[in-house]
Amino acid sequence: MQTIDFSPFYRSTVGFDRLFNRLDSLGAQETKTYPPYNIERTGEDAYRISIAVAGFSNGDIAIETKENSLVVKGAKPTETGDTKREFLHRGIAERAFELRFQLADYVEVQGASLENGLLHLELKRELPESKKPRTIQINGGTPAIEDQSVN
Repeated sequence: MQTIDFSPFYRSTVGFDRLFNRLDSLGAQETKTYPPYNIERTGEDAYRISIAVAGFSNGDIAIETKENSLVVKGAKPTETGDTKREFLHRGIAERAFELRFQLADYVEVQGASLENGLLHLELKRELPESKKPRTIQINGGTPAIEDQSVN
């Protein structure tokens, strides 16, 4: 994989160090492939993360948000000796997983649903009123003063 040197940006910007640190860490992270997931835009400020969680029930999955981070964890309870199953072929991976997503500012999880083996997380960006663009009314000024100099 190709690496990018962000040092010129560090020298010419102020306050963007969090962004560049995040970009650096993304390049170093290994890509997680289990369980597979989709991220889609469902509206101008609405998003959906769909995670394939075949074999997991509501009680096996935990969703946690903290600051700008979303963590989805899944784990099946361990089987006891009397309910132990013998598999001839095991194609459905029910292994534990943990997915982490970095959320942008003001993006919050609105809800979650589990249907047909897919966990859907609905996200929405809601800007506070102080951050929304506003129109400034221009008041009428004083009339222009005419040049009354004597020639």
